Amino acid sequence: MTGHADEFHPSTAVVALGRPDPEPDGALNPPIVLSSTFRGSGAPEPGERVYARYANPTWEPLESAIAALEGTEVPGLAFASGMAAVSAALSLTPIGGVAVVPSASYNGTIGLARELAAEGALELREVDPLDVDATARALDGADLIWLESPTNPMLDVVDLPALTALARERGATVVVDNTFSTPLRQRPLGAGADVVVHSATKFIAGHSDVLLGLAVTRDQDLRARLAKRRTLQGGIPGPFEAWLALRGLRTMALRLDRAEETTGELARRLAEHPAISRVRYPGLPSDPGHDRARAQLDGFGAVVSVELGGGAEAADAFVGALRLFTPATSLGGVESLVERRRRHSAEPVEVPESLVRLSIGIEHVEDLWADLERALAAVSEIRPGTGHAVE
Repeated sequence: MTGHADEFHPSTAVVALGRPDPEPDGALNPPIVLSSTFRGSGAPEPGERVYARYANPTWEPLESAIAALEGTEVPGLAFASGMAAVSAALSLTPIGGVAVVPSASYNGTIGLARELAAEGALELREVDPLDVDATARALDGADLIWLESPTNPMLDVVDLPALTALARERGATVVVDNTFSTPLRQRPLGAGADVVVHSATKFIAGHSDVLLGLAVTRDQDLRARLAKRRTLQGGIPGPFEAWLALRGLRTMALRLDRAEETTGELARRLAEHPAISRVRYPGLPSDPGHDRARAQLDGFGAVVSVELGGGAEAADAFVGALRLFTPATSLGGVESLVERRRRHSAEPVEVPESLVRLSIGIEHVEDLWADLERALAAVSEIRPGTGHAVE
């Protein structure tokens, strides 16, 4: 692509970035390079690929594209999965150092942080990032802070600029998981974050057929440390997966716009349904994070969480009654998915037992609502705690 992402609207940039240099009869799309090793010339020169665990030409267009979208010229890094990127980013905490991580983070992130703490690799301080004062105290002497916004699956919106500023004052590295928002809705590097990670499995690839992670930074030294971790631990993506993720990126703006519009409408209708005790979606004016989301985000996203008044039993019945929504983990695909999150034993206890996360796809809004309404009607006929119909 000629130029930089900032020269174009983001919905144009996702289509144009990561293309081969223009030349007569040249390919419009980058090729998939299936090779485990690369031809060398004596002693390896700086920049030589050498071996496919170090670099692959198929990764590079995706890595340059995500970097441009996040607002940096330092190429990003593709990983085998979102958790591989999370692991590399958490490794920026020095051995025995202090990492500040929200208790209600994505369960893979907080689970890994707790395991590292149990092994003595780091000291873990768990926080509620909505409590800025308490988080500020936890940052004293800390080496790294991990943030999500909106959070998974609670959809809380944290004060990224404030927390980032507090961390930088104390010399702590700031890592932000930007999976839910994508760079089309939020660019944390611009707010002062040091590293941004994505599960590209989700909205970036967008078709529920790829496992892939991404990490982006403006700091060449940080990138080198992350790249070394990727190389030595072998957390590299396959070329085909990287190519699929780049192809998915091309339609991300269209998919996200459609899904986000539908999510807003469904959230409004769900908030009025008597079987629902709470809707968590920052696009609702009634949501505690709404004003902050309007200030920080360019859109409210395509994930909504609901809590059912009948507790876990009602939530399970609701999920089981849905027909168009697929009961499955993950999010950000073209199809709508639903899941009661506490069915996972690793899910943080801060997540209510009755919370159901809905990832909204690109289906027609009225078809999705008909499915939700039918399932909620079935749940409303269940007597709480008995599993029997209300007489």
